[in-house]
Amino acid sequence: MAKNITPRKEDYSKWYLDVIAAGQLADYAPVKGCMVIRPTGFAIWEAMQARLDRMFKETGHVNASFPLLIPQHFMEREAEHVEGFSPECAVVTHGGGKKLEEPLVIRPTSETVVGHMYSQWIQSYRDLPVLINQWCNVLRWEMRTRLFLRTSEFLWQEGHTAHETAEEAQEETLRMLEIYRKFQEEYLAIPVYTGLKSAAEKFPGALATYSIEAMMQDGKALQSGTSHNLGQNFAKAFEIDYLDRDNNQQLVWTTSWGVSTRMIGGLIMTHSDDDGLIIPPKIAPIQIAIVPIFNNEQERKETLEFANSIAVQLYEKIDKLQIKIDTRENLRPADKFFHWIQQGVPVRIEVGPRDVKKQSAMVARRDIREKNAVSLENITQHVVELLDKIQDNLFQRALDYRKANTRTAKNYEEFKEIIANEGGFVFAHWDGSKEVEAQIKQETKATIRCIPLEKSEAGKCMVSGEPSAQEVLFAIAY
Repeated sequence: MAKNITPRKEDYSKWYLDVIAAGQLADYAPVKGCMVIRPTGFAIWEAMQARLDRMFKETGHVNASFPLLIPQHFMEREAEHVEGFSPECAVVTHGGGKKLEEPLVIRPTSETVVGHMYSQWIQSYRDLPVLINQWCNVLRWEMRTRLFLRTSEFLWQEGHTAHETAEEAQEETLRMLEIYRKFQEEYLAIPVYTGLKSAAEKFPGALATYSIEAMMQDGKALQSGTSHNLGQNFAKAFEIDYLDRDNNQQLVWTTSWGVSTRMIGGLIMTHSDDDGLIIPPKIAPIQIAIVPIFNNEQERKETLEFANSIAVQLYEKIDKLQIKIDTRENLRPADKFFHWIQQGVPVRIEVGPRDVKKQSAMVARRDIREKNAVSLENITQHVVELLDKIQDNLFQRALDYRKANTRTAKNYEEFKEIIANEGGFVFAHWDGSKEVEAQIKQETKATIRCIPLEKSEAGKCMVSGEPSAQEVLFAIAY
């Protein structure tokens, strides 16, 4: 067990922060609530960004960049939006040594400035749909912060689209939700539930908000991505209208959707252990670390040459592989091994003088800490299969944990007992009222994470006894 990491069972919050420190992922910035993402942490974000960006472009989206500063009156044009975000806004009142004529809001999100620009760009149905994404930073003045999960400034992507019809906008909303689900499950190896947020939990100014919800190792939920059908609310506020196919003036239908560096927090809390970070191979910035072991210059030369030959062989057979050969001379082999364990690298290959003579290497997998001797002629096939096994195992392990910690409550007393003593996810019937939702949150701290897209049977609300269309997903969340 790592001496620099608090065990999960002892203090889960401290464990999380210790894993970040040990993995050199991030640190606290001089400004309260902000963070510095260190090179290893940023490499994980870049890997996420690259794969998601490709998925967006495959569905016809293009990237653009909108300004960081937003005129204050823009934020006030959509009433629900300004009410929802005003407590979190940071406002610039001076620039160039002078007081500004109008204060500028540092973007908490970009629907308003995007809406303004779309009103300039969209004139006819021929200009639609508009499918734009941007990668940027945003600022929300958070009171209680935690690295990656909730910081005042964070990195994210935000997609903004405009459509001719309500049906097209709804299609887009669910299409992007599915891309998020696929990315989380196939790349991050994190199983998620997809569903509709309750009216109390939806994005300010949206017609409907959908989310993906993941379970962390402490049983809490993490909202890992959202997709919003904005209806015509922002189109009305910013007069985004166009001439339709019958020469009539119409308002567009818009959507927005986003995921952020919060995904790194989710990755840590889903897979990592008491020795440090574990990263699924498909998203790992480095899939393989090769560690030459030597005692003198001759052994150093031989093991480095052998390590390089293994790397070349792997590069030839595995597409887009990232390999790091550890050539550091100021650390013992055991310290090198532990460094790569804490960095979460999926596969470690150890090469010593004896291995060179045998034309083999020791191959270790990070997820279950298993190590095997593999001959040089079989090593490529072994590593290819091993990376797939690790990816699949991490997903299955997370899925098994979620299944073991997901329950159904038949009545409110049972629900309260599960939340208090077991935690995890709870499916239960709810009558759809804000009053009951607020009561449950106040009494148990559990919130409705989503109303699942896969509907269950109708029943009666566990609190009021009123009719309920389907079970909804409850949990205590980050």
